[in-house]
Amino acid sequence: MSEFLGYKGKRVVVSGCFSGMGEATAKLLLSLGAEVHGLDYKQTQLSLASFNNVDLRDPASIDAAVAKIGGKVDALFNCAGLPQTFPALDVMKVNFAGTRHLTEKMLPLMSSGGAIASISSNGGLGWSRRIPVLMQAIGIQGFDAFMKWCEENPDTVREGYSFSKELVIAWTMLMSQSLIKKGIRINCTMPGPTQTPMMAHFESASKASVLEAAAQPINRRSTPEEQAGPLAFLNSDAATYVNGLCFYVDGGFMAGLATGQIDIRSLMGG
Repeated sequence: MSEFLGYKGKRVVVSGCFSGMGEATAKLLLSLGAEVHGLDYKQTQLSLASFNNVDLRDPASIDAAVAKIGGKVDALFNCAGLPQTFPALDVMKVNFAGTRHLTEKMLPLMSSGGAIASISSNGGLGWSRRIPVLMQAIGIQGFDAFMKWCEENPDTVREGYSFSKELVIAWTMLMSQSLIKKGIRINCTMPGPTQTPMMAHFESASKASVLEAAAQPINRRSTPEEQAGPLAFLNSDAATYVNGLCFYVDGGFMAGLATGQIDIRSLMGG
């Protein structure tokens, strides 16, 4: 398997490596022979090539970490995120503004053959109905300018989580067109409910019936390891023709919605 995915000796960066999907991804990459450099707000217990404390709400923190990593980077895994129980603007900073800033700073370290995989969510499933506003927001360049736009558009941003995940999806598709001309691929995953430390926040903010509906038809939550595998695949040598993909990792939930076997009203508690 390790030869098939081709990570042996590659330098990779994982944000959000302290826990959950990011930690599971870093562990998997280590087992595949990669040189793993971790970023997180909290100190990891993993034995990585390097670890840098990073606050994705702070561009200067991101810049300093990227400078310390330096050298060539073969793959970036954007796994850091905040749930909707945090202040909306903090959620927007971490889930999109900081993630985008980190990616932009990493790109000069990447060359042809490089790959980027980000975690979005099925919580962003409404992205296709809001393309104009998503493109407007993505078009605002710079961390501070983007956050100013968010402050001026609270009705669009709302709790921050859904909109930030919609932005990751649309941004992935948009960037895939220009980056591939440099030989760099970018994709994202759309996980269903996953049993990570963050799940407690979702449980406090959502009705149990909504979380149960989102876990259909498989009728269970995924493990962080089940999310790490698809992320590793997307950035691997086995996926060199995969670009701009929003990869559903949800046990068949989106397929159920598309075919009418799951009622979208169940996600609204109705």
